[in-house]
Amino acid sequence: MTDRISWDEYFYGIMQLIKERSVCLRRKVGALIVKNSLILCTGYNGPPAGHPHPDELGGCVRDQLGIPTGERLELCYCLHAEQNALLQAARHGTSVEGADMYVTIFPCPICARMIANSGISRVKVFGNYAGDEASRLVFERTGVEVSYPDISGFRSSQEHLLGGDRDGEAE
Repeated sequence: MTDRISWDEYFYGIMQLIKERSVCLRRKVGALIVKNSLILCTGYNGPPAGHPHPDELGGCVRDQLGIPTGERLELCYCLHAEQNALLQAARHGTSVEGADMYVTIFPCPICARMIANSGISRVKVFGNYAGDEASRLVFERTGVEVSYPDISGFRSSQEHLLGGDRDGEAE
């Protein structure tokens, strides 16, 4: 048998590349929606298509107002990675019923509600987020399974290729 990475390690590595498309000044986040080991769609956090990027607007509004991580999300012009992945699926008519969502950080409560209503069955998380207790409750009450795949060996062996792990940075 050949020595190869697991599906969780594979999708984690792809998410690390996807999140590098983000123009968020606080935290780069990536998401994948997968069904039967096939990628259905991807997402990263950023403003709507055609909207100026935060750096073109003089910076992050929440930073300028001193708003902590996890608070006043409605002030941000950017969509979350999970929202962009779900919207990409909808735009292209791709059903996500019964699929898995891989995310670089735990979804916020708004994304948790969207994920639950989309038909996603499982969320595989690779980092934490301030305020994720409300999200956990949504997932628990709606039957969405949450797991934290163990990719510690893969993370350390790939860190030099992926430019380090910034999942712990503040949003």
